[in-house]
Amino acid sequence: MFSKVLVANRGEIALRVIRACQELGVKTVAVYSEADASAPHVREADEAVLVGPAPSSQSYLLGHTLIDVAKRMGAEAIHPGYGFLSERAWFARAVREAGLVFIGPPAEAIEAMGSKTAARQLAIAAGVPVVPGNAEGVRDADEAIAIAEAYGFPVLLKAAAGGGGKGMRIVRHRDDLADALASARRESLNAFGDDAVYVEKYIEGPRHVEIQVLADSHGNVVHLGERECSVQRRHQKMIEEAPSVAVSPELRARMGATAVAAARAAGYVNAGTCEFLLDRDGQYYFLEMNTRIQVEHPVTELVMGLDLVQWQIRIAAGEVLPFAQREFTPRGWAMECRITSEDPANGFLPSTGRIDYLHLPSGPGVRWDGGIEAGSEVGLHYDPMLAKLIVHAPTRPLAIARMRRALHELTIDGVETSRGFHLRVMDDPEFQSGDISIQWLEQRLASLTAPSTDRDTLRLAAIAAALVAHEERTAGRVSSGTAVAGADATAVTAPLAGWAAVARREGLRS
Repeated sequence: MFSKVLVANRGEIALRVIRACQELGVKTVAVYSEADASAPHVREADEAVLVGPAPSSQSYLLGHTLIDVAKRMGAEAIHPGYGFLSERAWFARAVREAGLVFIGPPAEAIEAMGSKTAARQLAIAAGVPVVPGNAEGVRDADEAIAIAEAYGFPVLLKAAAGGGGKGMRIVRHRDDLADALASARRESLNAFGDDAVYVEKYIEGPRHVEIQVLADSHGNVVHLGERECSVQRRHQKMIEEAPSVAVSPELRARMGATAVAAARAAGYVNAGTCEFLLDRDGQYYFLEMNTRIQVEHPVTELVMGLDLVQWQIRIAAGEVLPFAQREFTPRGWAMECRITSEDPANGFLPSTGRIDYLHLPSGPGVRWDGGIEAGSEVGLHYDPMLAKLIVHAPTRPLAIARMRRALHELTIDGVETSRGFHLRVMDDPEFQSGDISIQWLEQRLASLTAPSTDRDTLRLAAIAAALVAHEERTAGRVSSGTAVAGADATAVTAPLAGWAAVARREGLRS
């Protein structure tokens, strides 16, 4: 086992890795930008090093600087988390060439799976089913039209080096394809430095289902079942769960075997995720492999009883996986909501500011993976995800009920968040029945983000706001000593505390 690991990330995933290291008896080195000088991950690590100004291009993306810091601080390995440098083959190779260990897959596996077109070619060669389409970037609009007409409209244009919906366009008519291709290429070039775009058949109404795999350096590969990731907005996941209501044990075994085959074909080592589209007839198609730990890994951890980040570290240290595939059967149901600093009622625009008050949910089966605290400054330099709220329960209905309860307990004051949006999803009958697809959220978005006009809600809000105002005035008199003191002060203010909490939770002001 390593004695010291550098954590090349920030926020909740940096804290997640630091905690995993602490339990393994491994010391940690955090890196931070000037904007993150007082961030929790800096305080929780054994050591911390400033690496640059706030922009990630001048701090967290400076791979060679991070390697130099690791060597200077005596770290033997680097954990990249997700995002930033986690899927950069050049960084994994540079870490290795510096005599350090990259806690992730080999650079060659990242290269093999890093390009969607290369991954498709590899999957086809390994007999893995893929969405019908071409396996490499198209040269021009005429070639794209010919491919689209061969498979039939609608088609999907996808950036070969893409992710997160960048460089992706749905095209339903021949006359729209040339403009869509030009637009996708521009966006792909800006986002990834590569304008290669390919064409595949657009599958109507599928689910997004992914399979978690673990592979060691001794030739052992296992899968840990599926995650349902269909609740998406603009191809960005918002809610994930494990298992999936659409996956039977037999289908799980088939999809899992396919994921293992893809991992073996890529020479994969460490934790990774194979993403699939699952249609309404139970046919599944390989999309890509994410060569890192996923944001949504906690739901798999909770149903499988396994610490994936610790196993990332153990595998990188050379340990052998002690598991047999038959040992992995999901137990109960886990669900995760991504808590972001966005305003759902205003088109999910980013919200910035200072977190003035933070109250975290607790109780049975509730987990909070966060990178914030009261006093944290939320800016525009980084991803808007503040934290992940995860629950585990015996059944899916109970998991939804538990998530609803946890969301009600959660209070984040100072910035707009997605908390209220997630509450509405939990109350949605279609979501509760599991009748969802990757298009479901876009179709329901207007109703899930519309301002509330419920008369009782407005009445409660007015009462709560008035009571907050009264509490603040009373507190002012108590502090000045002119009206109420001691036990009498408690008697006056205590009955108002519950109403104040409601007001804070709903973001109300007098």
